[in-house]
Amino acid sequence: LDVSMDMWSYFHTCLVSIWQMDRFCIYSAVALGITLWIVILFTTTRAKRKVTEPGTSDKLGNGCAPRQAQRIHVAGVKIFYGSQTGTAKRFAKALAEAVFSLNLPVEVINMEDYDPEDGLVEETSSRNICVFLVATYTEGQPPESAVWFCKWLEEAANDFRVGKSFLQGLRYAVFGLGNSAYVDHYNTVARRMDRWLWMLSASRIMARAEGDCNVAQSKHGSIEADFEAWKDKFLTRLQALCRGEKKPCRGKCKKGKCKTSGKQSKESSDHEHGTSEQDNTEAEELFETSSEEEAGGTDSVIDVEDLGNIMGRMTKAKVLLLEGVWNVHSVNHSGYHLVYFMCQFLQAKLSCLMICALFSGYKLIGSHSGVKLCRWTKSMLRGRGGCYKHTFYGIESHRCMEATPSLACANKCVFCWRHHTNPVGTEWRWRMDQPEQILQEALEKHQNMIRQFKGVSGVKAARLEEALAVKHCALSLVGEPIMYPHINQLVRLLHQHGISTFLVTNAQFPEEIRRLEPVTQLYVSVDASTKESLKRIDRPLFKDFWQRFLDSLKALAEKQQRTVYRLTLVKAWNVDELKAYADLISLGKPDFVEVKGVTYCGESSASSLTMANVPWHGEVLSFVQELVQLLPDYGIACEHEHSNCLLMAHSKFQVDGEWRTWIDYGRFQELVREHERSGGARTFTAAEYTARTPPWALFGAKERGFDPLDVRFQRKNKARDTSGC
Repeated sequence: LDVSMDMWSYFHTCLVSIWQMDRFCIYSAVALGITLWIVILFTTTRAKRKVTEPGTSDKLGNGCAPRQAQRIHVAGVKIFYGSQTGTAKRFAKALAEAVFSLNLPVEVINMEDYDPEDGLVEETSSRNICVFLVATYTEGQPPESAVWFCKWLEEAANDFRVGKSFLQGLRYAVFGLGNSAYVDHYNTVARRMDRWLWMLSASRIMARAEGDCNVAQSKHGSIEADFEAWKDKFLTRLQALCRGEKKPCRGKCKKGKCKTSGKQSKESSDHEHGTSEQDNTEAEELFETSSEEEAGGTDSVIDVEDLGNIMGRMTKAKVLLLEGVWNVHSVNHSGYHLVYFMCQFLQAKLSCLMICALFSGYKLIGSHSGVKLCRWTKSMLRGRGGCYKHTFYGIESHRCMEATPSLACANKCVFCWRHHTNPVGTEWRWRMDQPEQILQEALEKHQNMIRQFKGVSGVKAARLEEALAVKHCALSLVGEPIMYPHINQLVRLLHQHGISTFLVTNAQFPEEIRRLEPVTQLYVSVDASTKESLKRIDRPLFKDFWQRFLDSLKALAEKQQRTVYRLTLVKAWNVDELKAYADLISLGKPDFVEVKGVTYCGESSASSLTMANVPWHGEVLSFVQELVQLLPDYGIACEHEHSNCLLMAHSKFQVDGEWRTWIDYGRFQELVREHERSGGARTFTAAEYTARTPPWALFGAKERGFDPLDVRFQRKNKARDTSGC
């Protein structure tokens, strides 16, 4: 017994010694063992998956899986064509016959009869292959039948409010029809369509091909032969897809190009936009720019993709203006609206940074103004409902022009949907355009954008005609409109044209608010209720930003016309400051308080916001209900559920038990004319141009703020729609 005890003591002593001296080795051995176990488990799992993959013995002779196969890799083919002379249409029918012979459903679609906003999103999960056959017409423009399709695609690809993965899952191929005799515009429509689809994360199944009507330059002798050669490659690729084969992207994708490096992977990849059957030369030419885009000289414009790289090197989304003045030049290159700011030195000072910006969907006006078509304008043209201003105040959304006389701003808000690509500044130091020029060009460009909806599927002809006569102007597009020194003259011009004015300011220019002449409705953005949270959210440039903020609210209280606080709720940032918000409302005494959940505008290095910061509508409603309890003079008047927005109104707008939040626009124009004729002696108040709020717009109505005269459109895949206004 003593011997056994001695042995045990000796053994225990040895173990303790080993533990104290070599514990690192023990840890390493255990870690190595766990790693080997994980590797073995992973390897056996992959082997099992390979064994259980369906075989190829039950495939049809043409390479397509039978319809009763367990998994369908290709559900069908949709062939879209945009044709001016009929060639693209003829090619589409020929391709359809070839696809049909593979026992696949096929549909031929004229782009003129197709609504891309509704249809293309559905193709992201349909397992269809989409083929686009499109011609390039005069001056590099699309055929008339494809104008709207291309217009929508371009705007979606360049709009910050549309997610980069909007068309992720859509598989496509593009064949362009052009004539190389027109060097400057050869197949530009097909090239740009391919680029826009790629920018929206659609996956090309093969490289774009281009047919050439110029027989002397055609690769195969004629455009028909070019098409036949491409068709054979397409059918081969289609059969491979039917068998479940996928061509992985084997290199780094940059600027829309798929560059191969190294050996081909044995594994299939879901990232299907490889070089397919095309040779390496074709892959490198995938996004070859047209001659007009490569033109040199002092007037040349940087390619849109290269412009993004330049902006990245300048510390993305942080463009600083030092000492200088800038001009804005808008260059229309066959549908591209490229904008760049050119700095001019002040006297001999060389400290001005170059400013470059791409304004997606903007129409630039002169040196510092802009106009853009709001998505709610498009929605109401189609009878799909108006914006929250339609519900709250009775504007006609299809007759509203969204504009700004100043692209510059004194804040860099974390939720800015422009991602801070617009210039910033605390004072006006740029060359100034006259208000007459701004208004004239804004109306012309807005009307031109409206006219492009003629013949578009779903657009109501009566509303299209009405939309050409602008009735409202939202001076809230981007920047700080009140910075424009001639803002009063611009407002007067708008009123003289019978256009109501909705002006938004960021509460950093109190003296300008005091000097502002009557507008239909004056907004102040109240994005936070404490000094600390305002600095964190709005990131103002002024050092005395908080005092300016408070002085702006006091200046608002002095106004006799309609005033509004606009609260943007950012979850985890500013939703817990109810008492402080109530104090600010008591300070500025606004007629209305709009409370809206923040709109997520995509990833940006300029902001840390994510979808987690977007409150649900129920959360916005709870916030408003709690806030109203702290403000006995206010009540919840209206709701616009599909904008995640509610309206609080002062009790003076509740007459005989009925809310009167709507505006009598005709009466306002009469009052403002009297004011101007009297030289300002004849004043008027908000109560003089109110109108009854209809039942459907009231809070608690079953319509939840949606006009029953319209038909609400529910997108099947809501997660892909990150747009908003």
